[in-house]
Amino acid sequence: MASLFDQYEQASSKSYSTYKPAEAVLEPIQTSGFISASLDDETPIFSKQRINFSPPGRVTHTVVCNNFLVMALTNNMLLRIDLENPGAPDEVEVTKPGTDKIHEIFLDPTGRHLLVSMSSQENYYLSRNSKKPKLLGRMKGHQIDSVGWNLQNTSETTTGSILLGTSKGLIFETEIQSGEDSRFFQATLEQYWKQLFNLGRDRPAHVTGLAFEKIPSGSMNEYKYFVLATTPGRLYQFLGNIPSSTEPPMFQHVFESYLDMPESFLELPGNFGYSKLQLYYPKYRGLPTSFAWMTGPGIYYGKINPNATKDSVTTDTKLMPYPKDDENKSKPIDIVLTEFHVLILFPDRLKAICVLNEQLIFDDVYAERHGVLQGLCKDPVRGTIWAYTDQSIFKYKITRETRDVWQMFLDRGEFELAMKYCEDNPANKDKVLTRQAEQFYKDGQYEKSAKLFALTLNNSLEEVALKFIQTEQKDALKVYLIRKLKGLKDEDKTQITMLVTWLTEIYLNQLGELKEQGQDMNEDYDALQDEFRKFLAFKRVKDCVTHNRNTIYDLIASHGDVEDLIYFATLMEDFERVITHYVQHDNYREALETLAKHCTNDTELVYKFSPLLMQHVPKETVDVWIHLGRQLDPKKLIPALVQYDHEKRREQDNEAIRYLEFSITTLDNKDEAIHNYLLSLYAKLQPDKLMAYLKLEGEDQEEVSYDVKYALRLCAEHDQKRACVHIYSTMGLYEEAVDLALQVDVDLAKHNADKPEDDLELKKKLWLRIARHVVEEEKDIKRAMAFLHECDLLKIEDILPFFPDFVTIDHFKDAICTSLQEYNQHIEKLKEEMEEATQSAKDIRGDIQSFRNKFAFVKGQDKCSSCGFPLMTRTFHVFPCMHKFHTDCLTTEVLPHLSTIKRTQVEDLQRKLASSKEDPTMAIPELKQNLTGTQADLRASLDEIVATECVFCGEYMIKSIDLPFIKTEEYDDVMKTWL
Repeated sequence: MASLFDQYEQASSKSYSTYKPAEAVLEPIQTSGFISASLDDETPIFSKQRINFSPPGRVTHTVVCNNFLVMALTNNMLLRIDLENPGAPDEVEVTKPGTDKIHEIFLDPTGRHLLVSMSSQENYYLSRNSKKPKLLGRMKGHQIDSVGWNLQNTSETTTGSILLGTSKGLIFETEIQSGEDSRFFQATLEQYWKQLFNLGRDRPAHVTGLAFEKIPSGSMNEYKYFVLATTPGRLYQFLGNIPSSTEPPMFQHVFESYLDMPESFLELPGNFGYSKLQLYYPKYRGLPTSFAWMTGPGIYYGKINPNATKDSVTTDTKLMPYPKDDENKSKPIDIVLTEFHVLILFPDRLKAICVLNEQLIFDDVYAERHGVLQGLCKDPVRGTIWAYTDQSIFKYKITRETRDVWQMFLDRGEFELAMKYCEDNPANKDKVLTRQAEQFYKDGQYEKSAKLFALTLNNSLEEVALKFIQTEQKDALKVYLIRKLKGLKDEDKTQITMLVTWLTEIYLNQLGELKEQGQDMNEDYDALQDEFRKFLAFKRVKDCVTHNRNTIYDLIASHGDVEDLIYFATLMEDFERVITHYVQHDNYREALETLAKHCTNDTELVYKFSPLLMQHVPKETVDVWIHLGRQLDPKKLIPALVQYDHEKRREQDNEAIRYLEFSITTLDNKDEAIHNYLLSLYAKLQPDKLMAYLKLEGEDQEEVSYDVKYALRLCAEHDQKRACVHIYSTMGLYEEAVDLALQVDVDLAKHNADKPEDDLELKKKLWLRIARHVVEEEKDIKRAMAFLHECDLLKIEDILPFFPDFVTIDHFKDAICTSLQEYNQHIEKLKEEMEEATQSAKDIRGDIQSFRNKFAFVKGQDKCSSCGFPLMTRTFHVFPCMHKFHTDCLTTEVLPHLSTIKRTQVEDLQRKLASSKEDPTMAIPELKQNLTGTQADLRASLDEIVATECVFCGEYMIKSIDLPFIKTEEYDDVMKTWL
């Protein structure tokens, strides 16, 4: 906000007529003091702007903190300006003019607490919200030269623990509490007042600078602090721990260990009676990173490292002499420290030197008309820099202070810092990387050099590669090429291909050299081979060689590197090439392992190589098939299943059976070819499993998965009669099944004879054939007679013709007697059934007669159950359930439940009845009372259809249970009535 003071001037000129108007002249923003011509940017780092403001008196001191400015005037007045609101300045009188004068003013970083030190050794406190300075009684008799503010304090009413340095070399600790302006009598503002140390034990000295900070500590029970204190010629450092539970004064724990020790300090000769201590904070409330001490011989500058040593926090210190000026050898007045520069105020000018190279980069001469330069200050919160004379005030703007820092660090060989301050400038970064890479190359650190060269943009690949080739640094060259490869864009396909091919050749050469030296079994070879394979698997390399695989194949093959050839083919998912290689070298297990591991999604390779693998490793091959499960089509594996190696034929067949069984039982395969082949293997090799398989398939010819005709021919060819019997039975050829079964086992024949359950005649015929076989072939009459009990269809008279002419009756006497008894029992049963039928007919006739005489009472107020109108108004029907309907209403209710034919009949009967009623002869009363026979028949026929049962209580109601209450075609209309 460069115009804040302009706003203040405009506001003050209107509000405060006592201010002397300033000259309407604005100094040039950029002065001629800019010296360095090596900067990239034409805008100087430091530029001055005079604020068009004239104070109401001579200025002696100025401080700015947190955008709050305080000026001390020669008339002992304080002028306070909030730079956020410059139009409302505030004047405060410390003491009456002439009685005393202001020695120094101190403003805390928050801008809320102000200390005023007077020449009379009286001290005042003024809070930001107060308009009246308050005398600090305990400080009387001490002239305050420096204050160490508590940067962690954020309170508006208290300063927190602070350190004060006096003109006698004493260091005090105190805490000031702001009081109320309205109270005339009040307690002292200092909450406590404790002397901690005396820097002037040997000789009195002003404490010109004080600063303290809390630094990280590994303990939770105590805090670690350091204190820096300066006199005109000495720098003191104090370090100590303060318990977290301690009560004020707290810094006595830091100083007490130094009270009984000899003084330790840094002393510089030639002081000029005063000095100034400045610390640089990268971040407000953070830790300082550097310090500058203005002394007689020069600026003592260094870094602040809390962990530097046990007794010191300063490091990398140096003494920078003041810039030489032949015309004016005046002493410096004040300094301000920035990140990389020290601004030094002289009586007639301001100079800035760089702390990195100690060069003067800025020399700003002040004109006499602006007054005598008084001091220089910096806002610790906002970072703004202010210079002031007794008549004027100036503001300095910092523009890109770090612009040339990278070059300075680069010249000093501090490459990391140089890179840090390149400010995202690719050209500068490239210079730093190139210089650092060259330095590593000179030092023989070739791989580090290669990594950095790969990051540069302006170094050609050929030049850098040639460097490493000339020094035979193959590893460094490899690192360089890999890094360059990673840095290329995907569009640079030509360069990528070139680098990949080059690197592949380098790797293969290195591997070949180790092989020639007989080191292909040691760790170095394994590590290099692993590195090569990781290189090939790198995504960008893999994408490149995918389209140039033949080149890489030729390269690897030319070096005779079979292992890496196989690896590369696997990487390219060229599994057919890998398997073919293994097969050509009779390494069938490796081929199968590759097939199982990588080709689960490429079943065509499985089908292609399975015939060959089945000949040499049948068990393992079938294991792979089973593992792949439903991914394979068993029918496509039949060529592999029928391949034979005569020496291993038995093993192959057994494994083929194992896979076919898995396909049928686990995969539920129904393919006829699979079942036929399994059946053929069973018939040839494992007949004991043949019948179990056939039984498992069942006896439904439409459901079995094998070809029954092929199976019958195959089983007959291998004399598997039981299997043939089962197949005959499955085909429904029971006669052939029984005939063949009789050659095997009579019980098997009996089992098949029972199968035609629906054809009793055939069943009897089959049993007679079995009986005849038993009688004629086996001569076992007793067993034949037992068939009478096993088959109910057989009678004694059916099997008697099979017996020989000369057989004794003793063998079938019992059977004849039994047969006669059964006939008698059957006759008696028929008689009983006839008597029951006669009685049932008699009962039914009685029930019909009783129903004809049944009646019901109907009242005059009874209404139709359908329409709700009086029942007696027209013909009606009454049901035993006491539902009553008009005849026409009943017909209407019943019609929707009738079939189309019944509905047509009802409509036809209704038309006929209506036409008979229209006959003119029906108007004669005598004739009307006697309906014709035709009308009675029509009405009876109609009643048989519509009045057989109550429409509400009969089957009609039960059948309508799944019908919706609202018909589909009526749904929309009904819904509209509800809305």
